[in-house]
Amino acid sequence: MAKRTDTQPTAPHAADSHDLIRVHGARVNNLKDVSIEIPKRRLTVFTGVSGSGKSSLVFGTIAAESQRLINETYSAFVQGFMPTLARPEVDVLDGLTTVITVDQQRLGADPRSTVGTATDASAMLRILFSRLGKPHIGSPQAFSFNVASVQASGAFKVDRGADRTRTVKRTFTRTGGMCTHCEGRGTVSDIDLTQLYDDSKSLSEGAFTIPGWKSDSFWTVRVYAESGLLDPDKPIRKFTKREMQDFLYREPTKVKVEGVNLTYEGLIPKIQKSFLSKDKEALQPHIREFVERAVTFTTCPDCDGSRLSEEARSSKIGKLSIADACAMQISDLAEWVRGLDDPSVAPLLAALRRTLDSFVEIGLGYLSLDRPSGTLSGGEAQRVKMIRHLGSSLTDVTYVFDEPTIGLHPHDIRRMNDLLLRLRDKGNTVLVVEHKPQTIAIADHVVDLGPGAGSAGGTVCFEGTVEGLRAGDTVTGRHLDDRAAVKETVREPTGVLEIRGATAHNLRGVDVDIPLGVLTVVTGVAGSGKSSLVHGSVPAGAEVVSVDQGAIRGSRRSNPATYTGLLDPIRKAFAKANGVKPALFSSNSEGACPTCNGAGVIYTDLAMMAGVATPCEECEGRRFQASVLDYHLGGRDISEVLAMSVTEAEEFFGAGEARTPAAHRILERLADVGLGYLSLGQPLTTLSGGERQRLKLATHMAEKGGVYVLDEPTTGLHLADVEQLLGLLDRLVDSGKSVIVVEHHQAVMAHADWIIDLGPGAGHDGGRIVFEGTPADLVAARSTLTGEHLAEYVGA
Repeated sequence: MAKRTDTQPTAPHAADSHDLIRVHGARVNNLKDVSIEIPKRRLTVFTGVSGSGKSSLVFGTIAAESQRLINETYSAFVQGFMPTLARPEVDVLDGLTTVITVDQQRLGADPRSTVGTATDASAMLRILFSRLGKPHIGSPQAFSFNVASVQASGAFKVDRGADRTRTVKRTFTRTGGMCTHCEGRGTVSDIDLTQLYDDSKSLSEGAFTIPGWKSDSFWTVRVYAESGLLDPDKPIRKFTKREMQDFLYREPTKVKVEGVNLTYEGLIPKIQKSFLSKDKEALQPHIREFVERAVTFTTCPDCDGSRLSEEARSSKIGKLSIADACAMQISDLAEWVRGLDDPSVAPLLAALRRTLDSFVEIGLGYLSLDRPSGTLSGGEAQRVKMIRHLGSSLTDVTYVFDEPTIGLHPHDIRRMNDLLLRLRDKGNTVLVVEHKPQTIAIADHVVDLGPGAGSAGGTVCFEGTVEGLRAGDTVTGRHLDDRAAVKETVREPTGVLEIRGATAHNLRGVDVDIPLGVLTVVTGVAGSGKSSLVHGSVPAGAEVVSVDQGAIRGSRRSNPATYTGLLDPIRKAFAKANGVKPALFSSNSEGACPTCNGAGVIYTDLAMMAGVATPCEECEGRRFQASVLDYHLGGRDISEVLAMSVTEAEEFFGAGEARTPAAHRILERLADVGLGYLSLGQPLTTLSGGERQRLKLATHMAEKGGVYVLDEPTTGLHLADVEQLLGLLDRLVDSGKSVIVVEHHQAVMAHADWIIDLGPGAGHDGGRIVFEGTPADLVAARSTLTGEHLAEYVGA
């Protein structure tokens, strides 16, 4: 091979000059003409208070435009089947690469979706058992709980031309692994009859206990009592077998009641049609409560919850069936797979080992493949999505993460940091929206947005290194090294909440007394059993108000005012001040602009291209009829009130002509949880995960519960906002409430009166109480992982 004699340095290649992602003039949501340059093949962390515009910049601008440009590479025909994406409001976006988004959206809550089906691990296991399982029962679908066994036969005619036809008989058979009793769901639903009627009473004595079924109702109760099929004066428990069959299950039958033709139907099918066929979330609260009481879900007796048919469970590799394999803790399953050695399936075994090892590496080894995906927390779901990217050979990709440390113990955050750095070191650009100082510290580049939230945010306050951020005078920089001190004096409990023999999920017969009247923090590594203890074992009837991380349901018509019930007293105040009906002040009712139906915008569908939303010309985006806007309260019309921030509205409804105590109380609660910057009419679909949880907390604070259970309330909170949250928790306790918090944040632990630490590990290595006592005792003992990290945090 010829050697180079030219020793002169070569000029840089033109392709190497594209080492920045340039954003100029971004105006998505609250961004104010943001212009930044992000280095490629580096780890960039975006910080800022909640609502400052981080997600708008990273997800709504950079990730959205990358996805839109990729979609445009497909033909118009293919684009017709893909979600339509509008171009973000930005002047220039240059240097983009393919974006892979790993967000906090929960995995689908479909009852058929499990951890195994969401990650392809179950698909590989099915192939493995179809090849090595003894006895051999069929193809991989014979081990799938989503495939039913089907058998069909019939005849059809084949036209051979010139008036010649031939009849051909065919038989079709497909072997699936679905349990026929529960149809692959693992549970069967049953109606608790004791919730429908009191069997010691007769129909004429008002035996029914179903909401809305009054004794004089012509269409419900009287059709049973006067149908002639049942004795209305006999207690239900004394019905004959035939009467009970007619009462509960009879097919629709025409009967005459007082000369009127009515349809009589058994109680069970009538309840199923009246209540159970409707979306539970759409029911009125008292009806929803009745449905939750009346319908019970029990483990399927035929498959014992495995979802699989007896035939699928009969085929085994060694002593293990596929149902046993899916029920194992993933770390144990990985060991079992490593023990298999068969050259005929060597590539499959290698791929399965990699996938299972990725679970363990990412800190999810405590899960099992049969765990329903809808039961995973937001942080767990995000890490499950990461698994398919860990072993990827792709480079020069932009990975976008939304607070990947959510739900992680400080011990696990180090492991997550290592994974982020490994993705970067493969030559990828990693963009992370994050609040935790441990993750901000590993960044190559930091972008701090603010200075405030909502309309007070949307600008870049700092761009540079972590050291520069510390020295800079921004909210994040000032709080980056904040350390809460351990309480010197703690509150004395007023009583205890007893939990005895708790065995939910991985708990091992836990006995614990949770003190009441104080701030109790339950902590431990991810998967140690915290949620199982607090949500699954707290005794019923303890006046518990639980605020979890479940998603808020709501359309683009829903907003903080409608969700919290704030709009009701506002509408009534407007109606009373102007002598008209409250319905006029609803954009979903009589007061709505007829042109846009109260949406404020006109949506134009452009098929495979992104739809266009243009402000309504009739109401100019205000959503109400012009005549409604003539009515005022305190000098403001209803559209101006909905445009106010919570802070402005609190002042507006607190005094003067517009004074409305009911509205003011709700606004105070919204301000207490740190949502003073939200506008009353802002669509719920634009809120971040942390904002949604605090909105739920503000709503639940009105309930008359004695015990508040909060699930990681610091989720999505900036360092500066954690202090405000601690103040809120203190006010709740000082008002006589008991507060139990499941939390990893060291500032909350240090502020607690009592700590319950679970562990020592995750899954079957956890489920035990490893410490109970005050934060000071935990720091002094350093006997657990939590104790070590808390001591390091407070500088002890």
